[in-house]
Amino acid sequence: MFESKYSKVLTVILAIVIIAILGLLGFLGYDYYQKYAITKDTSEFVDNFQGEVVADEQNDGGASGQTSQNNGNESAFAGIQDANNNNNSEGSSGSGSGTTAPKKKTYQGFGVLGTIEIPATGIKYPVLEKVTKRSIEVAVAFLYGTGLNQPGNSVIIGHNYRNGLFFSNNSKLNQGDAIYITDNDGNRLTYKVYKKFEAAPEDTSFYQRDTGGKPEITLSTCTENVQKRLIILARVE
Repeated sequence: MFESKYSKVLTVILAIVIIAILGLLGFLGYDYYQKYAITKDTSEFVDNFQGEVVADEQNDGGASGQTSQNNGNESAFAGIQDANNNNNSEGSSGSGSGTTAPKKKTYQGFGVLGTIEIPATGIKYPVLEKVTKRSIEVAVAFLYGTGLNQPGNSVIIGHNYRNGLFFSNNSKLNQGDAIYITDNDGNRLTYKVYKKFEAAPEDTSFYQRDTGGKPEITLSTCTENVQKRLIILARVE
């Protein structure tokens, strides 16, 4: 009788262990697939982006520009990103009367301001013009600033999923590492990392900084414990 009950207990425990292992394998498999699918899709978009910009400029004869202003409170990144939607705007200018502005690039239904490439962490992503819950689940997004590759500072935010997606590996960036930004006019500038630090989620004091008339970018993501923000500052040299 005792051995029979003991056997049943072992069977139940074994079943629980097997279910747990299958669940873990399923989670890891989905995580791997998600990373692979997003990385493949965004990399292809970035690789084709330059050609699309040139083609549009030749066909439409216009040049696109961008401006953006935001309240600068990155606490929106923690879950209320949609509140920032109305704070971003993009304009375009033609070469003369009657010209047609270039067709806006889109990715997953979001307008694209340009692309970002960081060789040190192996990422290539479109920079989306709106910060929403959905937009930063598929790429990185523009939060605040004068515009990509424009004089002044531009803030780009991305998730830290701890699996290599988006800005998960920003902690590995060091001073001097290169970041490439291509804008909708086809300009590709090289930025070099010059500072890395952690800040409170509500700290936006470094958003409006004196860049000496040169373009700078700020990359922001959560720290591993999600209590602070990991900030990367980079500038054109």
